[in-house]
Amino acid sequence: MEAEFWEIDEKGSWNSVYQEIRRKSRESSCNVAKLLENKNRNRYRDVSPFDHSRIRLQLGTNDYINASLITVEEAQRNYILTQGPLPNTCGHFWEMVWEQRTRGVVMLNRVIEKGSIKCAQYWPQREEKEAVFEDTNFKVNLVSEDIKSYYTVRQLELENLSTQETREILHFHYTTWPDFGVPESPASFLNFLFKVRESGCLNSEHGPVVVHCSAGIGRSGTFCLVDTCLLLMSIRKDPSSVRIRDVLLEMRNYRMGLIQTADQLRFSYLAVIEGAKYIKGDTSLQESWKELSNEEDDPPELTPPPPLPPPRDPYNGNMEPFFFSDEEELIQWMDISSLGFSQDETELRKRIVDVPEPPPDEADQLDGHVGKPSPISTGLNKPQQEELELSEEEQPKESSAWSPLMVNVCLCTALAVSAYVCYRAYFH
Repeated sequence: MEAEFWEIDEKGSWNSVYQEIRRKSRESSCNVAKLLENKNRNRYRDVSPFDHSRIRLQLGTNDYINASLITVEEAQRNYILTQGPLPNTCGHFWEMVWEQRTRGVVMLNRVIEKGSIKCAQYWPQREEKEAVFEDTNFKVNLVSEDIKSYYTVRQLELENLSTQETREILHFHYTTWPDFGVPESPASFLNFLFKVRESGCLNSEHGPVVVHCSAGIGRSGTFCLVDTCLLLMSIRKDPSSVRIRDVLLEMRNYRMGLIQTADQLRFSYLAVIEGAKYIKGDTSLQESWKELSNEEDDPPELTPPPPLPPPRDPYNGNMEPFFFSDEEELIQWMDISSLGFSQDETELRKRIVDVPEPPPDEADQLDGHVGKPSPISTGLNKPQQEELELSEEEQPKESSAWSPLMVNVCLCTALAVSAYVCYRAYFH
């Protein structure tokens, strides 16, 4: 596998390999997904579950949900791949989790990406604690939340309000994986994958794990492909017999479009090659992945802005400071006031200019669609903005003192007018 990777990499032929996989993928019917009554249950028109592998809901008269069951018989592993829930399908989502006896949900996208909503908020946030879905009669409670630098693990309680039964659901949320892109490194991805594995959510004694991104094919396909390949390598006598392309083609028989880009295919190879070292007995790698992933750092939205730089010395330390007399200090202050600023205002503007600009956002693309760019951040947090606004309100009024130049101009004008008046009076 590693030799195959380097051969493709040296030739730069990842796109050709990816296109070949697309050509070999078999298409199946999606008749139920195309029905008029199911149109508002699909996030994207071009991503539908096959009829033979779609999940069927058991409550109500309409059993449709955009979700597919992927079965890997040799590895005894099952996955449910689905789209990010829509506002009108959140209840269906939790009904599916309950009916399939799912223990874990793996979410690989953010709710909002580049200013576009890619998934409904289907679980309660910390401020809410619980969310009720009356259409299917389920309630979700937030029990705990463990926030890491690039993923969050939540413990949820799913309650069936019809039977009063409750179950614990683990929610693994990868928060920094760009759409149509790849994670920062194989180490961070494998660290996350093994966290999911260690929870037992993927084990056969539980129902299928639910994996979703926005469309449920790109990032979701990458996650399931890497996990399946590593599992097959661990159970086969000859780990090198696992061929990623063949595994992907088999999985595509259950849900269309798994792995959306050549970059995601290349990353899958990298992650499997790295994970295979652990499978072969190098157990120290797991601790190494954890260290390389920097999971204990603050997540991006919680990272404080950098401190303001200290005032710059205009003389760069080459001149000793000198002092003005009281009269000279007054003239200097008057010169500043003549420009329309107070001394406090000058300091305020200097602070605003010295604030470092934030780095540009990484360009993310969205499953099947190009997202709108998010608004550019100002680089100032709310306390700083309030401080600046307060400073502006407390500024003293503009000084009415005249500058020396204005005094000289007025004096010369007065003298010229007086001379002209005397001339006219004397000669006329």
